Parts: sequence; C-alpha cells; structure tokens
Amino acid sequence: MNTEEMAPAVRSILDAARKRGAGGERVSVAARSLPAAFAAAEADGRVPIIAEVKPTSPTTDGQRDDDPVDLAEEMVAGGAAALSVLTEPDHFGGSPETLRRVREAVDVPVLRKDFLLEEAQLDAVAADVVLLIARFVGDDLPRLVDAARDRGFQVLVETHSRAEVAAAVEAGADIVGVNNRDLAALEVDLGTFERVAPAVPDDATLIAESGIATDDDVSRMRRAGADACLVGSAIMDGDVRENTHRLTHVSE
Repeated sequence: MNTEEMAPAVRSILDAARKRGAGGERVSVAARSLPAAFAAAEADGRVPIIAEVKPTSPTTDGQRDDDPVDLAEEMVAGGAAALSVLTEPDHFGGSPETLRRVREAVDVPVLRKDFLLEEAQLDAVAADVVLLIARFVGDDLPRLVDAARDRGFQVLVETHSRAEVAAAVEAGADIVGVNNRDLAALEVDLGTFERVAPAVPDDATLIAESGIATDDDVSRMRRAGADACLVGSAIMDGDVRENTHRLTHVSE
C-alpha cells in the first residue's frame, strides 16, 4: 500500500488507525447472519439496505448529534436489513461503545465500519460483521480474514478494482463490497461497481458501497448485480426513518 497515492484525509485516517493500536481482550461473537438478513428483506419485498450510522465524515458537511441508538432504531423501523456503525473516533465521530449500544438495541446484523490494520484491533468490540479494506491491508488480508472468522465475525472485504476482488476471493471472502469511492482521490463514480462487479463470484454476497443517494442509484446498483447497498449520507441527511423507507422500497 503506497499511502503517498492517497488523499490527505485518507492518509490522516490511516495514521490515526495505526496510533490507536490494539483492542482489548479477545472477542468471541455469535454473529447474526448478514446474507440471511438480506434474504429476509427480499422476501418482505424490501431492497436490502445497510444503513450507516455516521455522525460525520471527511466527505460530508456538518454533523448529527442525535443519539446513535435513536438513529439506529429509526433506520430499522424504516426497513434497513442491517446497520453499519462507525467506530473510528478521530474523523467519523464513532466509537466501539456506540456500536455496542446500537447492537444491544436492534435485532439486525451490525457491521463495524473502521480502518482495521492489525489483528489485535479486531478485539475492540463485538459486531456481527467487520470490514477489511483490501487496499489498506494488502498481503495481510488472508491472515486477517482467518483471524476475524476465528472470533466468530463475518467479514466484508471491500474492493475497488478487479485485482482487489481477485485478492479477496483468494483470501476466502464470501461477502465482497465494491466501493464506488476512489480512496486515492475521494471521488465517486457509480460506474466503478458496474465495471468491477462481474469479477465477483456468483456465490458471493455482493454489496455496493458509496455514492448511492437516490432511488435511481439504488436501482442502478441492483441492475448491476448488488445483493445489497450500503448507504450513509443519503440516509443520515434528514429524516432517517423516511429516507431508509424510501430506499428500501424502490421499484426495481
């Protein structure tokens, strides 16, 4: 990973992640199934959406000061199949404690959204799914996937290119995300998912991430093969229950 190619905001996030270091005692998780949650949403006539509790971020303006648990409950009431909770504190206003509180309050799978670089960081908090970003962990991906699964986590491996998809598959990933945001420049192109998605095996669960803001965006990602869409800002900006309901009830 050449951090010099990254946007300054991303380099700052990674520097902070390295300084945070380890978690706590080894975590053991009985995870709620993410694929099963997506299937249940489909059976109920809903588009599977992972709604993200994101107080702030380097790519959005402003900040939400609502109780994250209240936001999470409204998202679930609006039809979210799963939730994503930021635990990165320095740039996204998240914390492991926020995720713990949210997971106790809801019955859907909860993804821990963070920038994990070493095995010990997996032990910060119990979650149903952890995120590993292929570009950031590089050759350590297979080892970190195994370490996460040893603790009971499901693993979402985030990719941005066909080469990263190949690395994810080689590492044994069965839940693959394609991020429409180029982490080198922080620019979003929904065409990224359309170009990269065909490289993901049919038996993997495929998630479209970033830049999904409208009904048309959701429909576009679904037509391109997304089993689910991860949506942050478009839900957090305004009435989260109403926004979630709208995106989970898109006509496809």
